[in-house]
Amino acid sequence: MAESPQQVIAVLEDLATRARPHADKDWDELRAVAAKELGLAELAPWDVAYAAEKLREQRYAFSENEVKQYFPEPAVLKGLYTVTETLFGVRIKPDDAPVWHKDVRFFRVENRDGSLVAQFYLDLYAREGKRGGAWMDDARSRAKHGSTVQTPVAYLTCNFSAPVGGKPACFTHDEVITLFHEFGHGLHHMLTRVDELGVSGINGVEWDAVELPSQFMENFCWDWDVLSSMSSHVDTGATLPRELFDKMIAAKNFQSGLGTLRQIVFSMFDMLLHVDFDPAGATGVTAFAREINERYHVSPQAAFSRWPNTFSHIFAGGYAAGYYSYKWAEVLSADAYAAFEEAAAASGSVLDAATGTRYRREILEVGGSRPAMDSFKAFRGREPEIDALLRHNGMAAPTH
Repeated sequence: MAESPQQVIAVLEDLATRARPHADKDWDELRAVAAKELGLAELAPWDVAYAAEKLREQRYAFSENEVKQYFPEPAVLKGLYTVTETLFGVRIKPDDAPVWHKDVRFFRVENRDGSLVAQFYLDLYAREGKRGGAWMDDARSRAKHGSTVQTPVAYLTCNFSAPVGGKPACFTHDEVITLFHEFGHGLHHMLTRVDELGVSGINGVEWDAVELPSQFMENFCWDWDVLSSMSSHVDTGATLPRELFDKMIAAKNFQSGLGTLRQIVFSMFDMLLHVDFDPAGATGVTAFAREINERYHVSPQAAFSRWPNTFSHIFAGGYAAGYYSYKWAEVLSADAYAAFEEAAAASGSVLDAATGTRYRREILEVGGSRPAMDSFKAFRGREPEIDALLRHNGMAAPTH
């Protein structure tokens, strides 16, 4: 999606500049905790994680297990499907198909007139022999064969804890986010209207844009109205307390300035290693990485640090010159979601059907049939901006 390394670098530079004051504040807070609570005159790199955890416990102590009780599987799935149906004008219903395990379920996605759009398998629970993690994959893609259109089918796979003791499975908030993330990929695959196999659904979509629909869906897991509506305590049926939700939001944005600069260092190192670095020059890779850290981060590196040696994303993970895509997609998804926040100012809800219809038409339906930037501009009316991402991470500029 990015047209040049210089364009990527410019976005990262802008983000670094905007995040720097917040990172400075984060760093000062950690140093204060280290001095007061740990007796450390200087905060060494190997003490940062411990000091941060001490500060987190002081400010946002809450039990993940307590939160988990408010998200039983039936309530979460109902909430996910309600978001999808309201925004994109579809219905999700149980369907029948052979499955590979008794816990796997099969669903169909229909237009409101009952016509079939797509189908998907849902395989939520961990079990022996199953690959770890969470992912969406295509069982088949939309394509036209003669006069017949083949509808897409997706696999949606997670590794959550299965039900025990006659109670439904309960999900952590991170697992709820994971489910929404993978379903966002699934929607990109399933709601396409493109009949050419090579560019239908997720096929042919640029590397740095393919996470837009997945990260976009994560945002609804941080909206109070949406999240509370899909919460129902497994024992009492009570909704998530607002006080607990506020703690979750605060914890989400904890040390976000430092976290942003850390990702920028990784992204800049990866990009500049492929653009500016001279392997035959006087500066080695380790020194090059140290220069980048000193330029963009407020947290110093240990003198013995060799972190590029373990940066597996760019050597074994396929991200060479592409690690920036994490932040790039976050900018896109936050800015896309901001359109729903803007609509909510008038309608009262981020589940705005008119905005959802436009998002489905301009982002989800077109797949890789046109450049992702063109699709984004067709939806948003302009190129992406980083303001929404900063705001969602608690780093918005103060208003006067």
